[in-house]
Amino acid sequence: MPTIKPLNKLVSKARDLRDHHRERHRPSGFAFAISDRIDFLDKTHWDKVTAHDSLFLSPRYLRVLEDAGPDNLRQCYALIFRDKEPVAAIAAQSVTVSVARLRSKSSKSIPIDGLEEKMLVCGNLLSWGMHGISFAPNVDHEPLWPAVAEAIYRLRRVDKLFGDTAFVMVKDIPDAYASSATALSRFSYRELETEPNMVLEISPKWKTYDDYMASLTSKYRKQAKQIEKEVDAAGCTLEEIKSDEIARNAEQLHALYLQTHGNARLRLVTLPVAFLPTLAAQLGDDMRFTVLRKGETLLGFVTTVKDGATAVGYYIGFDRKMNAEIPIYFRLLQAVIGHAILLGCTRLSLGRTALEPKARLGARPDPMRVWIRHRIPMLNLIVRGLLHTIDDHEEPPERNPFK
Repeated sequence: MPTIKPLNKLVSKARDLRDHHRERHRPSGFAFAISDRIDFLDKTHWDKVTAHDSLFLSPRYLRVLEDAGPDNLRQCYALIFRDKEPVAAIAAQSVTVSVARLRSKSSKSIPIDGLEEKMLVCGNLLSWGMHGISFAPNVDHEPLWPAVAEAIYRLRRVDKLFGDTAFVMVKDIPDAYASSATALSRFSYRELETEPNMVLEISPKWKTYDDYMASLTSKYRKQAKQIEKEVDAAGCTLEEIKSDEIARNAEQLHALYLQTHGNARLRLVTLPVAFLPTLAAQLGDDMRFTVLRKGETLLGFVTTVKDGATAVGYYIGFDRKMNAEIPIYFRLLQAVIGHAILLGCTRLSLGRTALEPKARLGARPDPMRVWIRHRIPMLNLIVRGLLHTIDDHEEPPERNPFK
């Protein structure tokens, strides 16, 4: 008798595996349009699904990735239709990754010359947030996830002409979609929690950066003012620049970006020189570009993107050697808060890295997950490096700098 329950569990598990296998190998019942460029899709259909969603799913932003994105990345897209109506959109990236791009201790003793893998990312490696999937307004999400899985499968199969894709990732699923996204498990995806996005809620009482400063406790306000004093004492100034000056200083700005990027634990893609000038030209008034100067020398920059009601502290770069003497990074973070307030946003998204200084600004963690699937039983070096970065992430500290 004691063996009946375990036996029933095994039978149930086997039945589930069989059913999931069958589901993976039959069409979802939806129709699809697939494209290599955003402008090849019907603009009316794409906008009908995504217009309410993130700027990072807008054609003007996606064109930047196509025209000035990393050299190892190609964009691809899918629209999902039910009864001839577009109900969901997919923006994905086919990425060729060399093991040399990974900063993994485990890979140092292993020959890595020429070793590359392809991965398909439903989402955006150049941003954070659910920027790979958009559902049409007033549509139930849960029954659409099998169609999302099929769309990703179709994109992977189409991409086979460029080589086999061993690894697929659905990137940055927030809490609001976490429950319905569990449908991906039926398609052999595995859920993993990543480092959280640090988010600062912008009080409606804050009309200027000084209002934000006044809301801090004396301890944190003193620390913030000390950062400003040290930067001023070093003869540095903050200045907002426009597209023409960004283009003129593109090489210098890119060098500052590389100093920051080179310190990242995982470097799957690297921005080319043209990315920031192209982004600034496309986004116009929806982007703020601030530099920190000492005389004629640029010591750092930060970009802020207006994504609806959310301001995004996007790319940053700074002179790491000078940052050891002057709090460049912290001063640039303060500038982003000022941008968010002046842009009229209700929240500021600061990303996953440097959780401690962002917590001291008042940002709190917003959990996110990825879903991964690989077609080989033994994870290769790249997948192990990626999983190490995801699993071994920093826990956000608890800070409350406000009165």
